[in-house]
Amino acid sequence: MTVKNTQGLVQVFTGEGKGKTTAALGTVLRAAGHGFKISIIVFIKGHSSQGEYKTLAGIPGVKVTSFGLRQFIHKNNVINPEEKAQAQAALAAAREDITNGKYDLVVLDEINMAVYFKLLKVDEVLQLVKDKPPRVELILTGRRADEKVIAAADLVTEMVKIKHPYDKGIKARKGIEF
Repeated sequence: MTVKNTQGLVQVFTGEGKGKTTAALGTVLRAAGHGFKISIIVFIKGHSSQGEYKTLAGIPGVKVTSFGLRQFIHKNNVINPEEKAQAQAALAAAREDITNGKYDLVVLDEINMAVYFKLLKVDEVLQLVKDKPPRVELILTGRRADEKVIAAADLVTEMVKIKHPYDKGIKARKGIEF
């Protein structure tokens, strides 16, 4: 018999260190093993081609939806209007999956960065948190989580970068970082 979550909380994984998405996806694996229905919504960089999402999409009860253009966004760049439209589409999908009663766990991957890059307004994210049904577990990932999002969460973990191979010029490696 599958036991469903009765007390859904809001978790935030943030910080400059590696492991935010990895922590969220570890929770996805645990929840899937208990028969939870899960929605993962990727907000930027169009992650659907990354190995972990391909694998997770094959697990019964796990849905992965990817938004965003397949490019990196930098704070100094002019934001492409299509990237903003993609973030709004991801937000609409998130609202649907959080409130439709179909999912026990919803992961909003890189939503914190979507707010940081002003693709979304923090108040829109806070409204999602407020509208979350009590039994739905909600995980928000990404660097630079807004202080208001941190205040609204039940659990916040900050990944701290102490040392990273990127600092020595080692690029992200297929199968390890993506």
